[in-house]
Amino acid sequence: MSRLIGLGLLLAGLLYPFAVYFGTEHFAPWQFGLLLGSLWLLRALTAARRPGSRWMASAVIVFCLALAWFDSPHLLRWYPSLVSAFMLAVFGLSLRYGPPMVERLARMTDPVLPPHAVVYTRQVTVVWSVFFLCNGLLAAALTLWAPLSWWTLYNGLIAYGLMGLLFAVEWLVRQRVRGRV
Repeated sequence: MSRLIGLGLLLAGLLYPFAVYFGTEHFAPWQFGLLLGSLWLLRALTAARRPGSRWMASAVIVFCLALAWFDSPHLLRWYPSLVSAFMLAVFGLSLRYGPPMVERLARMTDPVLPPHAVVYTRQVTVVWSVFFLCNGLLAAALTLWAPLSWWTLYNGLIAYGLMGLLFAVEWLVRQRVRGRV
């Protein structure tokens, strides 16, 4: 059940900009808030307890309640900025309180990392933190000053393309770093 809810949230996140763009003519903002808030509430109730997961779910549920209360179409556009802020917090706080997020992910496949790999994963975590900062700021700027079509294009397509590009570049760099050591 927990995996199904996680998949629902992933799909909701991926399709959210398009749902906002095409759905605001047919659905009220409070309905978006109710659906999204329900998914996050189910996740909070069924997911494994991880550091930060409760405050993250709580913050999104508060956002969804505000969305339902104010019923504002403009408020719908803040969700991608909120998600980027969460990702920045997760990656950034892992740099402070360790181990860095990318190191945690790397240790899932290789539990014994050499010292140079630990340094490398820390650097990659910094890069992802900067990416999420820039992504969130750009999403916020588009929310405030751009037409809905630009917001949708960036948050529904370009942002994911940039993430994919960052993944690909990091993978190429990692292969090169592995080859030198």
